[in-house]
Amino acid sequence: MRIITGQFKGRRFDIPRTFKARPTTDFAKENIFNVLTGYIDLEGARALDLFAGTGSISLELLSRGCSQVVSIEADRDHARFISQCVAKLGVSNHALIRGDVFRFLKNPSQPAFSFIFADPPYALPNLATIPDLVLQSGLLAPDGVFVFEHGKQNDFSDHPRYREHRAYGSVNFTLFT
Repeated sequence: MRIITGQFKGRRFDIPRTFKARPTTDFAKENIFNVLTGYIDLEGARALDLFAGTGSISLELLSRGCSQVVSIEADRDHARFISQCVAKLGVSNHALIRGDVFRFLKNPSQPAFSFIFADPPYALPNLATIPDLVLQSGLLAPDGVFVFEHGKQNDFSDHPRYREHRAYGSVNFTLFT
């Protein structure tokens, strides 16, 4: 796993083979961040990474100059790995919450974020409910952007806050504002 651009461009982190999580591919990550430049300036933005997994997106956001990045990850080993990666970068503007994303969304205790990214397991039974849960939580700032990574079987184009869909191989992103 590598950081695509920004302050920590080119830094690599080896994901333990025992991990169940799959990081967003470099190709997909690079392309979705290119798309995002038309929506938001991440420099100085507050960002939230739901289902942080390997921390790939959180690390990218830190590298791109976000003022604060909050990662939510339930798995103990994944959370530990994210903490170790952040420590190697030597940054202090990252907060890791080890817990269930659905509980977090029901009782958010954070100010609004300019950018929210969610990459749940594609086989999650209630995956289709996540956009509404995020958008109704009050966590997205009025001018913010929410990117939802999902499998090809999901279509959110009828959602009132839908902006666009991008597919890169088997990786699909839907953007909401």
